[in-house]
Amino acid sequence: MGLSHTIDEGVAEVVVDYPPVNALPVAGWFELADTVRRLGERSAVNALVLRAEGRGFNAGVDIKEMQATEGFDALVGANRGCYAAFAAVYECAVPVIAAVQGFCLGGGIGLVGNADIIVASDDATFGLPEVDRGALGAATHLARLVPQHRMRAMVYLAETVTSQELMHYGSVLKVVEREKLRDTACEIARAIAAKSPTVIRAAKESLNGIDPIDVKRSYRFEQGFTFELNLAGEGDRARDAFVQKSDG
Repeated sequence: MGLSHTIDEGVAEVVVDYPPVNALPVAGWFELADTVRRLGERSAVNALVLRAEGRGFNAGVDIKEMQATEGFDALVGANRGCYAAFAAVYECAVPVIAAVQGFCLGGGIGLVGNADIIVASDDATFGLPEVDRGALGAATHLARLVPQHRMRAMVYLAETVTSQELMHYGSVLKVVEREKLRDTACEIARAIAAKSPTVIRAAKESLNGIDPIDVKRSYRFEQGFTFELNLAGEGDRARDAFVQKSDG
């Protein structure tokens, strides 16, 4: 359980495994950030695959951990951990290929939205349930996956979209059967890794440099509203309801 990684033929593979739904605890977000950054800095790595074991790719933050922790340490930790992990994927010195199966929710959208390439299984769904959790965040990254008005509807209604819809928008490169997901992601990564490392790293830096939106600043702005909602009591009410429902 936790994180693991391997390096083979210039491709680093980072695997997330936090049963039952890959909702990461605070320490998990920071470990993921550190792992992705460190691997991207290694000369033996020219591309990175980010994937997960289990039913779904990512269910966001561990709400149960947050509600079981006294004070605001877990809330602040989760926000800072997500910020660090999303930034690590975006700023990774080499291209990051996200391989998504099952559900990709909340923090998962932050990871995937900041990846360079996305491949998904035919059963994958993507969404932000934040409004129903008394929080906000990662609309910055969802806006990189779907058009503006679709993003707004998804946020307000807490709706999910399919991998097929994202492929239609062009944000998902390939949709494959779940059993072919890892091989497809690694095949793309190996094709990138076979190219000049110097050129690929320069390409990643240059593409980030021409982005029209500063994703780190934009996401941090969103996080401010999560803190406000928590001070207003909305966050605790929604998270308590979630925990009671999941334990019931």
